[in-house]
Amino acid sequence: MKTQEREIKFYVQNLPELAEKLRVCGAALVRERVLERNLRLDTPDHSLHQGGRLLRLRQDDRARVTYKENARLEDGVIARTELEFTTDDFQVTRKLFEALGYQVVVSYEKYRREYRLGDVLVMLDELPFGDFIEIEATSNPLIEGVAQMLGMDWSAGIGTNYLGLMEIVKANLDLPFDDLTFENFAGVKVSPEDLSVKPADA
Repeated sequence: MKTQEREIKFYVQNLPELAEKLRVCGAALVRERVLERNLRLDTPDHSLHQGGRLLRLRQDDRARVTYKENARLEDGVIARTELEFTTDDFQVTRKLFEALGYQVVVSYEKYRREYRLGDVLVMLDELPFGDFIEIEATSNPLIEGVAQMLGMDWSAGIGTNYLGLMEIVKANLDLPFDDLTFENFAGVKVSPEDLSVKPADA
């Protein structure tokens, strides 16, 4: 369980090159590439979202419940309170939340690989609308140091989460669906401009 999260996200065009840079820098691959399925839960009146809070149930090679609040940008880095724990049964946990009055409001998928470089976590993410890198640590200087080491353009940092990007691309392309899934995006071409981002590894 963590109580404070600090991270920055970048849109990238060459994920294999970044994986090679991480290997050369001595980063340890701590989690192999795995498909994540995420459910965002909320009350029927969307009180969590309106209050800037997030409740998520995630399934990859384990099941986890995550709660986030108080997100803010500090020198380009997203800082927020985060509580997270693992659960033994994804479906039972979902039914518990539903019994308490929460419902699934959106789902999203991605493939993720996770590396550790000293005290810094680096995630390589493949989403239905593009590839991204997330850098997470306890302080901005640690995050900035790894971003510089990997050749990231700091000014290209993204100040929202993947569901925020989904709202942007949905509006720009007039998409008829809400869920960020590979099935929904099959055949849909998405450019950086559609996401209102720029490649950090250009």
